[in-house]
Amino acid sequence: MALDQIVDGLSEVSCDVLVIGGGTAGPMAALKAKLKNPKANVVLLEKANVKRSGAISMGMDGLNNAVIPGYATPEQYTKEITIANDGIVDQKAVYKYAQNCFEIIEELDSFGIRFLKNENGDYAVKKVHHIGTYVLPMPNGETVKKALYRQLRRARILISNRYMATRLLKSGDGRIAGAISVNTRTAEMLVIKAKAVILCMGAAGRLGLPTSGYMFGTYENAANSGDGYAMAYHAGAALANLECFQINPLIKDYNGPACAYVAGPFGAYTANNEGSRFIECDYWSGQMMLEFYNELLSGKGPVFLQLKHLHPNTIEEIESTLHKVERPTRGLFQQGRGVDYRSESIEMHISEIGFCSGHSASGVFVDDNARTTVPGLYAAGDMASVPHNYMLGAFTNGSVAGIDAMEFADSHDFAEFDAQEVARERDRVMAPTTREDGIPPNQIEYKARRLVNDYLQPPKVTRKYELGMRRLAEVREDMQERMIARNAHELLRALEVQSIMDCADMAAHASLYREESRWGLYHWRTDFPEKDNENWFCHTLLSKQDGKMTSEKRAVEPYVVPIADDEKDLYDKQRIRATA
Repeated sequence: MALDQIVDGLSEVSCDVLVIGGGTAGPMAALKAKLKNPKANVVLLEKANVKRSGAISMGMDGLNNAVIPGYATPEQYTKEITIANDGIVDQKAVYKYAQNCFEIIEELDSFGIRFLKNENGDYAVKKVHHIGTYVLPMPNGETVKKALYRQLRRARILISNRYMATRLLKSGDGRIAGAISVNTRTAEMLVIKAKAVILCMGAAGRLGLPTSGYMFGTYENAANSGDGYAMAYHAGAALANLECFQINPLIKDYNGPACAYVAGPFGAYTANNEGSRFIECDYWSGQMMLEFYNELLSGKGPVFLQLKHLHPNTIEEIESTLHKVERPTRGLFQQGRGVDYRSESIEMHISEIGFCSGHSASGVFVDDNARTTVPGLYAAGDMASVPHNYMLGAFTNGSVAGIDAMEFADSHDFAEFDAQEVARERDRVMAPTTREDGIPPNQIEYKARRLVNDYLQPPKVTRKYELGMRRLAEVREDMQERMIARNAHELLRALEVQSIMDCADMAAHASLYREESRWGLYHWRTDFPEKDNENWFCHTLLSKQDGKMTSEKRAVEPYVVPIADDEKDLYDKQRIRATA
């Protein structure tokens, strides 16, 4: 049989807990669910291979948000994230993370994942955030996936690689019943009945198009195409604050961060073309990105990461982490450009837009137990709505989801679903394979993402958004009627394009719904340039109701940790003021 040749096939299996996504949150969720009930069946589904999948496939260079006793408290961290996120936070979930994450760090350490320690054997935590101290470097962070995989094998988790989930199944009463998936090498369909499902499918990282023009040259892991967001939407789950885009600083023309948060604790800083520091804090926030954006467009751009003032030994230590762990290509890229940190600054730029609660706040709405608004459906990691949770948040909240999902599965039987749902989904999935000729997925994707850049990239202008939605509707028509998949791999790409289109539509709808500006650059509406706490100090929840995309307001839950009036706007005061 030819490689990736399409095979006609449909089979069905069942399990107690199904975890979709084998990157960061998924393996931890599967592991904790299995440990909660060793007799239960736990399946981990991954469209690539769990050994090397997800945003940490190559490793990670540090923890951005480690709440370690002696350096920070859960109350302090909860306050910091609340202020950084303009107050639109349900603190219970953030506080629960802050209480549990140190235990997860120690567990990861026991797996063989090493963190930077001082001469006394204590964790060597660094300061980057505006208020607290939470950054913990990982000198051998390339071992993360290997160590996780060993734990999965030891617990005898059932791993199904090369299966891409396409839609969730629900019972007549709205409870989760399982998922439908397709093999990315053969296109055979697999229905998985489950009592509980955990979505851990990462960010919507291929929403905007990088300025380099390379479709897979994204800031986020390019395999994360927003599939989880789209699946949750079509299952009727609520998605929170999707107008709060992810936009990050990165190395110009390179698909990765300049890592001011890694280099900052060693004395590096963000500077303009005069070599002057212009922001107080290099921790990513919408407010910081707005100052970054303004500086780029001023006569003082470009913007640089400044290291050349540091001692050569310090630079060597920074390089040993940045060039060998998360993205080893970073060093090769700088070498190809002839950039030596000892004599030159690193030119920085702004990433394309995306959805990612890990770096922002846009995700499937969850409570402090990782439960979505659909009974039996959970979400964790970059696609769940706990803001600024990064890799450690994915591990910690994945753990929470796994334990609670198994408790749900232990107290429920399988929910019944309509077999016609499977038949309809099979027709939808396979439609691009039935056409003799048409438009390949990469062309549909490129045009959709170019339109996202042209019309949806902040600043957000209402008229541009209205035009953008019309243009995207035209592309959707081409996608539904003319897109072709000539083999199983192209079918994978065709399905990813459909998720990207769904995310683009949600980004536009959510942005037009919130009629104010908030979160700095992330949601800057020129027609509504001011923050409006009287009318918009709330979450916005987007969902699919009666087949239509709708949005509604949801009140922010009462705070667990009070925020003083003089603290609420600390992140609005990022720019360094000129002094006489």
